[in-house]
Amino acid sequence: SRQTQLFLKLKDYFWQEHPSTLALPYGMKGSAVELLLLKVLAITANDEIPANIVNLECRTCVVIGNSFTNKNSSLGSLINKYDVVMRLNNAPVRGYEDDVGNKTTMRFFYPESASHDPKLHNEPDTLMVLVPFKQQDLRWLKEILYNEKRGRKGFWRPPPQFWLGDVSKIRVLDPHFIRQTAEKLLHIPLPSRSQKRPVNPTTGILAVFVALNYCDVVHIVGFGYPNSSQRQPIHYYGYDTMTSMKNSDHDLNHEAKALKRLQDSGAISHLHAE
Repeated sequence: SRQTQLFLKLKDYFWQEHPSTLALPYGMKGSAVELLLLKVLAITANDEIPANIVNLECRTCVVIGNSFTNKNSSLGSLINKYDVVMRLNNAPVRGYEDDVGNKTTMRFFYPESASHDPKLHNEPDTLMVLVPFKQQDLRWLKEILYNEKRGRKGFWRPPPQFWLGDVSKIRVLDPHFIRQTAEKLLHIPLPSRSQKRPVNPTTGILAVFVALNYCDVVHIVGFGYPNSSQRQPIHYYGYDTMTSMKNSDHDLNHEAKALKRLQDSGAISHLHAE
């Protein structure tokens, strides 16, 4: 729909006819979560997408995965031609422009994947989209926004204690998209009390689903992981290998199959050099 609303707004969220029945990451159930969200949305901008993108007759979007396959791809100039460029987590741009471009419309992140200074690898008007996987993610953002004492518990990796992003560019993704990605795209069960470890969508597959809801044309690049037996780096930057993913709460094989289904159906296309 051309009216798709991606982000939570204070004026919309707290006057819903049907309150959320699910906890994070699939809903905002719980008084503690609602209080955190109230404080976060009260100080962040409630604007949607920049008017120059909203008013486009046709929105072309590309989602940039962080795969090693981006290395030496020379796709940078092609990537920069898209109306909307979505990036993930703390993937760098400087020094990699030839392969991944330097245009960024939205960057999806959560505390553990945040860069302490978003200005280093984003443009001034880049929207920083927080994906709230858990209550601590909203708490982290609230503490950053209000300059409160930072909590360190509840994170699988310490998030930045200081975050130098532009408050007016912060958005909070509606958990509706996380739920729909799990149910409609990945067909994975929602968390239950009997589950010892839930399976959640990655920010990458989530960004693809958001793009499918918002864009007229969706291309992806830089998705896919090497075989688990290979020692090849998994990203176009850094030296992490598949061993770093062994304790992940994501089902990467399942997501790869979902992307293949989308490609086979023509919903998305892989970006290749012209």
